[in-house]
Amino acid sequence: MASVDPATFGQEATQETEDQVGLDKGRRRDVQRRLTRLGFDTKVNGRFDESTRSVITSWQAARGYPKTGFLNTQQHQALLTESVSAAHASSSSSDKSDEGRLARRHGGGGAHHHRSGGGPGGLIGGVVGGLFGRR
Repeated sequence: MASVDPATFGQEATQETEDQVGLDKGRRRDVQRRLTRLGFDTKVNGRFDESTRSVITSWQAARGYPKTGFLNTQQHQALLTESVSAAHASSSSSDKSDEGRLARRHGGGGAHHHRSGGGPGGLIGGVVGGLFGRR
């Protein structure tokens, strides 16, 4: 989590502070998507209804913010930063697992063994084999 000024950390968020953030329907959807990616599942509809307010409250409680169900500028920025960090971490671990999966699929070595011979017959056989699922 990004470093937070303790004075702003404890500021309660209200409808007024949330209005100052300037969340139009698209930006509210973005908030809902980010909350869901962080494990705080909510419907992505661009409306901060009772369900979304409950999820925001849960996110605030988990992060030590005053539990109001509304966001202020600092909390909104923290959510943006956190979800980017989480996405980056997820992407990095997914890249590593993709590398492992590819290594296993190809026998772990760098060498690729082809069954077809060289020349035009090998090329045609490879194409036809690929079309009919022979490997």
